Amino acid sequence: MKLRVVGAKLLLLLVLGAVRAPRCTHPPRCTDPPRRYTADWPSLDSRPLPAWFDEAKFGVFVHWGVFSVPAWGSEWFWWHWKGEKLPQYESFMKENYPPNFTYGDFGPRFTARFFHPDSWANLFEAAGAKYVVLTTKHHEGFTNWPSPVSWNWNSEDLGPHRDLVGELGTAIRSRNIRYGLYHSLLEWFHPLYLRDKKNGFKTQHFVRAKTMPELYDLVIRYKPDLIWSDGEWECPDTYWNSTNFLAWLYNDSPVKDVVVVNDRWGQNCSCRHGGYYNCQDKFKPETLPDHKWEMCTSIDKLSWGYRRNMAMADITSESRIISELIQTVSLGGNYLLNIGPTKDGLIVPIFQERLLAVGKWLSINGEAIYASKPWRVQSEKNTTSVWYTSKGSAVYAIFLHWPEDGILSLKSPITTSTTEVTMLGIEKYLKWSPNPGKGLLVYLPQLPPSALPTEFAWAVKLTGVE
Repeated sequence: MKLRVVGAKLLLLLVLGAVRAPRCTHPPRCTDPPRRYTADWPSLDSRPLPAWFDEAKFGVFVHWGVFSVPAWGSEWFWWHWKGEKLPQYESFMKENYPPNFTYGDFGPRFTARFFHPDSWANLFEAAGAKYVVLTTKHHEGFTNWPSPVSWNWNSEDLGPHRDLVGELGTAIRSRNIRYGLYHSLLEWFHPLYLRDKKNGFKTQHFVRAKTMPELYDLVIRYKPDLIWSDGEWECPDTYWNSTNFLAWLYNDSPVKDVVVVNDRWGQNCSCRHGGYYNCQDKFKPETLPDHKWEMCTSIDKLSWGYRRNMAMADITSESRIISELIQTVSLGGNYLLNIGPTKDGLIVPIFQERLLAVGKWLSINGEAIYASKPWRVQSEKNTTSVWYTSKGSAVYAIFLHWPEDGILSLKSPITTSTTEVTMLGIEKYLKWSPNPGKGLLVYLPQLPPSALPTEFAWAVKLTGVE
C-alpha cells in the first residue's frame, strides 16, 4: 500500500513540475513556440477542438464495472441500495444474497471470463464506430486498470486480474478507431470524499490522493484520444482542480495535440466550459447549436450498465437509433451509443444486433454522415421528415419515411443548370423536376422494398445546388 501511495505522489510531482521549453540553438530555423494555455476557463475554452472528433460522428460507449455483477436496476445499484436505501433494492439483496453481504463482495464475481477484446473491437468496427469510450471508473470507485491509488479495488488485484483498459485499447487502436476513457471524478462512499463533503468541500483530501493521481496516470499510461469526465455535479471545478489538470493536458501531456474532452469538470461547467458539450445525458437540441456537442444515449432506455431485468420494451428500436444519429449529425453533433456488457465480458445479442444495424446503414450512407457539416438548412417536414448534411459542394437530404407516391419534395435546395441527383447505394441518376413552389421534386426509384439500399432512412445526394 505504501509503495502505491509513494508512486502516486511521484507521478503527481513529475507531471506538475515545471516543464521548460527547449532553447532554440539555430535561430534561423526556429519557429514560434506552440501556444500555452493557462489554468482558467477563458484560456482553456479558446483551444480549438481537434478535427478528428467532429469528423468521427459516431462512437460506442461502454459501461462496465462491478455494477455489472448484481446487474439489476441500473449502474447506480450501490447508491440506490446503500445511499438512498430504496426498498426494492433492499428486498432484492435479501432475496438473492446471504445476510451481511456487502457491495465489496461483488468484486470477486466481476470475472470478465469471456472478455475477448478483439471480439469487442471487431463488433465496434462493424458498427461503423470511429471512437469507443470505456468506463475506467464509475461512481463506485472500482477501476478497470491497475490504479496505483485504488488498492484491492481494481481489475488487476480483484476479479478479472487483468488490465481491462489496456487490453481493449490495444484491440481498438489496431483497427484505427479512436480510444476514449470515461472517468468519474467522485466516488460515492470513499472515506476521503465523504470527509471533504462533511467539510463543505473546503478541503481536497480526496482530489489530491485519488482523483488527480488517477487522471494523470490514465493519460500517461494509455494516452487517450478523449477523456469523458463525469461525477462532477456536487462540487465546483475549483474543488476538482479541473483547470490545472486541463492546462497540463493541453500544454504538456503526451496527447496534447489530439486529446478531446467534454464539459463535466465541475457543477458550474456543463454546457459552458470544457471541450465539446454533453450538457446532460441524452441531450438533444432542437436547433443548430453554436458549439460542438455530443448526444450520449443508451440502447437500454432505463440503464447504462447491463441489467438482468431488462425487457424487450426497454430496448431502443433500430429505426429510433438511426433516426437519432441522423438528426444529431444534421445539427452538428456526435452520437455516442451505449452498451453494457455482462460481468463475464459478453455483449448480449440484442446489443450486438442494434450495433450491427447501425453499421449496415452506415456502410451505405456513411458518406452523408462521416466528416459532414451542417448545411444552411438542417431539416424540413413535408410528406416525410428530411434532415440535411453537407460535404464540400454536395448536399445530402436524408429522409426517414418513403413517400407513398414515390416523389420526394425538397423545398430548401436551389437548383441550377448543373444540378444532379443520386441516391446512396444506387448507381443511377434520379430524375427530378422543379417544385412548383420552390426547390425540387425527386422521383425515387421504383423498386420493391427488398431491393432498396436500406430498410429505413435513405440519403439523396444533390450536387450543383445552392
